[in-house]
This record gives sequence, C-alpha cells and structure tokens, in this order.
Amino acid sequence: MVRYAKETENPAKSCKARGFHLRTHFKTSREVAQAIKGMHLRKATKYLKDVVAKKQIIPMRRFMGGVGRHAQAKAFNTSGSLGAWPKKSATIFLDLLKNAESNAEVKGLEVDSLVIEYIQVNRAPQMRRRTYRAHGRINPFMCSPCHVEMILTETESIVSKEDDDAPKKKSKKKEARQRAKLGPLE
Repeated sequence: MVRYAKETENPAKSCKARGFHLRTHFKTSREVAQAIKGMHLRKATKYLKDVVAKKQIIPMRRFMGGVGRHAQAKAFNTSGSLGAWPKKSATIFLDLLKNAESNAEVKGLEVDSLVIEYIQVNRAPQMRRRTYRAHGRINPFMCSPCHVEMILTETESIVSKEDDDAPKKKSKKKEARQRAKLGPLE
C-alpha cells in the first residue's frame, strides 16, 4: 500500500485516488487542483468538462507568468483577471476523479455526497530530451511532469438551522439608545 501525504480522520467515509509521473505541466496542474479543492465530486466534474470546452476558466493565481487576461476570470477573485484553459491537466484530473468515484462505489460510499477534501500536486523528476540550436549546439528540452493525490470524503446531509426562540444579543450602546428614546421610566 502506498503512503499518502495526509491520512483521513474517518477512512471508512473517504476514498483516495492518485497518479504518478503524469505527463502534464506541474504548474497548470497545481492551479487546476486549487480550483477544484473543496468542491463536490459532481460539481468538479462538470466544471472541468466546461474548462475543456472553454465555457469556464481556471484562475491562475501563483504561476501566472505570461498568462493572458480573460473576461471569464473576472468571476474569480484573481488579480488582473488572469486565467487559462489547461485542457491536458483538466482531462487528467477528470480521469482521476472518475477513478476516485469508482473507488467510492467499491467501498459502498454515497457518490453524490463526496467532497474533494484534500488534493496535492508535487513535481515529478523531469524527463530529458534535446533540442538542436544554431552553430551545432544542443540545449536541454525538459518536461515538468507531476504527481497528484486526492482524498474525497463523504459529507453528512446538510441540516437546516432551526430557529431559536431566544432573543438576539444587543450591544450595550444599542440598549442605551433605546432606553433614551423611550424616555425616563416612572
């Protein structure tokens, strides 16, 4: 069994998925992971499918050098409306989510109530190629793959907050103002 970076509090109510040496850029994968962290499984799947179709955008927050501005990025709280549609990273994350979903079904978890509780992207060892330059020189041509691991947890059904009959707390200033409006009591 492979060790994850984080263990869940309740292993019976969670499922895991991970990928090693994935041939997609680490930087875009990190941004995709941050975009879907905390989402429900169905919502994250729909969001990533929309990213592949360029209907929604991934906001670029940390690795944003040379990233263009797009109107879709205004929906997120990102500086400069910077965003991109990393198709390859999004499809790989869709495959990982599909794997996590099947792992949850095997465990007997409720798939519709799964939430991406934890997701981590690490740099993998670079793969080496070469490119040929002028005057007979050769330069490295490296790719930046990544390792991804995620943990999805089954959430309890959302319970509506019941109304308390207790009066709301008021500040002392507010109470003093109300007493002043009513006038002196005799």
